[in-house]
Amino acid sequence: MSAGHSHGHDHALVRGEGARADRRWLLASLAVILCFMIGEVTVGLAVGSLALLADAGHMLTDAAALALAVITSRVSERPARGAFTFGFTRVDALSAQANGITLLALSVWFVVEGVRRLIDPPDVPGASVLIVAVIGIGMNLLAAVLAGRASRASLNVQGALAHIVNDLWAFVATAVAGLLMLLFGWYRADAIATLIVAGLMIRAGVGLVTAAGRVFLEAAPTGVDPRDIGSEMAEIPGVREIHDLHVWDLGSGEPALSAHVVVSAERDCHEVAADVRTMLTDQHLITHATLQVDHQRQGQASVGDDCVLSHGPGYLNSIDIVDGAVDVGPPQRGIDPASRH
Repeated sequence: MSAGHSHGHDHALVRGEGARADRRWLLASLAVILCFMIGEVTVGLAVGSLALLADAGHMLTDAAALALAVITSRVSERPARGAFTFGFTRVDALSAQANGITLLALSVWFVVEGVRRLIDPPDVPGASVLIVAVIGIGMNLLAAVLAGRASRASLNVQGALAHIVNDLWAFVATAVAGLLMLLFGWYRADAIATLIVAGLMIRAGVGLVTAAGRVFLEAAPTGVDPRDIGSEMAEIPGVREIHDLHVWDLGSGEPALSAHVVVSAERDCHEVAADVRTMLTDQHLITHATLQVDHQRQGQASVGDDCVLSHGPGYLNSIDIVDGAVDVGPPQRGIDPASRH
């Protein structure tokens, strides 16, 4: 037990140091975004460019995403306590969902206004738009590099980077629009650039809301197939059956697993359970595993012959307990459905 506690304490310290480093990079990126956004709003209002104002609006969501990522990173470090037995890691998903909804709401306004200006385009000085857009490309590249140094396992960091990268492409579209207005006087280019920006915002917003929804619905992390994991667990020597296998995301990219493992009567359940956890860690990077391990007796799992009674108390207490689960359907290969609890 003391070894497990020490391991968890060391892991928490490492994660804490990483989170503090992430916040420094995110704050540096936020400073770049805010400084340029103020200048862009000023120029956009002065020259009457909707494309520049749309870019500035997008940058406002960039700034909000970065600020939320910093705040959420700090909150998510708070330990589990009281009624919050899961801790606060899913604040990350809440923040990502808020970012996605904000993007979608702003995109609606830009679509409406962009269509209006497409029908009746105002005169916009292309040179000013082009200059600001080119500077914006450089500033967004710098902000993306800074934010990209933070851990991308966090939905918040992913969301902030999505904002910045989309804004980078938006500035490219705005620069092209400024060049067209400057060379050919084609003022509808400003409205078209606005609609392109709105499309990018919709794409990013839907992605963030969807990713956050997967966390709240306790779906398996993206790229993780619970059925494959169940099959690999069933192939471990000594494992007779796997029941009630659940894999979900705790938040911040931390996968968790729970399962009922039935072990052959002649095998030591401690060793078999250790082999299962080792496989989960090495092959799938799952370090949060809740395993109920029972011996098999007369072809059936017997709670009265489980590891606690066979080997004394303390075994189940040494497992990292993470409550919550999502059912993935029928058991996998090596599982007898008739004996499932």
